[in-house]
Amino acid sequence: MASLKSIRKRISSVKSTQQITKAMKMVAAAKLRRAQEAAQEARPYADKLSTMLQTVASRVDADSGHPLLAERPTERRIDLLIVTSDRGLCGGYNAQLIRKAEQFIAEHAGTQVRVTAVGNKGYMYFRRRPVGVAEQHIQMPAGPGLALALELSTRVAREYIAEETDGVYLLYSRFRSALSQVPTVERLLPVPPKTDGSSDTLDYIYEPDEATLLDRLLRQYITTLVLRAFLESIASEQGARMTAMDSATANARDMIDRLTLAMNRARQAAITTELMEIVSGAEALKG
Repeated sequence: MASLKSIRKRISSVKSTQQITKAMKMVAAAKLRRAQEAAQEARPYADKLSTMLQTVASRVDADSGHPLLAERPTERRIDLLIVTSDRGLCGGYNAQLIRKAEQFIAEHAGTQVRVTAVGNKGYMYFRRRPVGVAEQHIQMPAGPGLALALELSTRVAREYIAEETDGVYLLYSRFRSALSQVPTVERLLPVPPKTDGSSDTLDYIYEPDEATLLDRLLRQYITTLVLRAFLESIASEQGARMTAMDSATANARDMIDRLTLAMNRARQAAITTELMEIVSGAEALKG
């Protein structure tokens, strides 16, 4: 059995850890509230922009279609944008994303896959793997934002038009709740066609012409998808961290209870030993 002093020292250490995890949970909960609002507010805009894009694309002459809509016969080179966190202590958040990325790469075994890592965890993992890392964006205290979304969307659009890549995919964690974050893969380029079968029967007057408007909408659409993925990822990270810190705080509380019980037993054993020594000494003196 451990000594009484070592048990007390361990209880003090666990209590200090519990205070840290409790504080981190409260910070993550405060950040989650803002991040969740931002992620939910971005969804209607992205959906409406997608509807508008599909409407304009359906009215453009097929012979003069935009290069960002052009499908490649085969995907020989593809880019994967993976959004992870810079820091840990968020449960299985990063592990699930990396597992999903490995599954995606395995499904495209005959294709050259380049990874753009947004977040330190993804970069640290893939830099040791036989996968090309095209770019890395790490150490962002406030998280990835509009400037990075615009930079990445401009680069991938330029490379796709120049036929330097045959497809661009985005991997991020879609926020459902603080307890549920879903790793999601979306295709950025080429922009997928409309699949719901609906059509707009209204006739619009475009200013400027449809082709110019389509080009602007396509670039805005790609930037919006990347930015929405960033917002969803930030909310997912904070939700996962809050849940992980809550579990860590509960585990620390259980450990303190077990150590306190062990401390009481050790103290009782020490008292019993002392009493037996006193009684034995008294009996020896009588004899």
